[in-house]
Amino acid sequence: MKLLRYGPVNEEKPGILDSEGTIRDLSQEIDDLTPSQLSPAAIERLRNLDSSTLPTVKNDKRIGVPVSGIGKIVAVGLNYADHAKEAGLPIPDEPVLFTKTTSAITGPYDPVRIPRGSKKTDWEVEIAFVIGSLASYVDESDAASHIAGYCILNDVSEREFQIERGGQWMKGKCADTFAPIGPWLVTPDEVGDPQALNMWLDVNGKRFQEGSTDTMIFSCAFCLSYISQFMTLNPGDVVTTGTPPGVGLGQKPPVFLTSGDVMTLSIERLGEQRQEVIAA
Repeated sequence: MKLLRYGPVNEEKPGILDSEGTIRDLSQEIDDLTPSQLSPAAIERLRNLDSSTLPTVKNDKRIGVPVSGIGKIVAVGLNYADHAKEAGLPIPDEPVLFTKTTSAITGPYDPVRIPRGSKKTDWEVEIAFVIGSLASYVDESDAASHIAGYCILNDVSEREFQIERGGQWMKGKCADTFAPIGPWLVTPDEVGDPQALNMWLDVNGKRFQEGSTDTMIFSCAFCLSYISQFMTLNPGDVVTTGTPPGVGLGQKPPVFLTSGDVMTLSIERLGEQRQEVIAA
């Protein structure tokens, strides 16, 4: 099942993508795709709906972030060995964690804004998952039961702010529009094995990133379990799990985004994003 939200910013309505690729309106069934609608019981109720009876939605509608009311974004850094190598950093023994602010969240097709003073804005295609039920001190073997679904997150990053300005990575990770999420929230039954999905990212039609989730150092289930030892993950929280090699910082010479560039990115079974880059 592919869940989504469509419509103008701050006026989105809930929807579902049917097997024919048509958006169906869910607003007669639920007010919005909020954290309370992500529990196993709520997801099962939506799955049992006959989507063919729901109103259709014109395909020209803006697609927003698939979940409203996201509480926090927890990110895993350097989770692909070859990406750590291109960054000149050691392969971590434990997941490297940082957060992205919710003010960075934007839709999958909305513009990405280069911050004022930026010289090194970069891209990162990542698989993310959304928490469906409260997770605290979860065993890895039980982690999957806490995941409502998977989605794409472009972990846009300003490398000078992140690396050269002192302090934590958050300076380079949290600018407005630096967390495009979507287009769909895909339930686990439709994703299959989250550790066997191909992924890629293009800038202006040139392929920079190409990889697979099967090369992640720490699996999605391990990341959820690990994070839950340090903090409670609530329904609606997002965990994004790192990127394969091919980021702009790793090019020789490095390549960074400029106004007018277009990023296109995709993960198998999770859809595709497209963002035009604009100046702040």
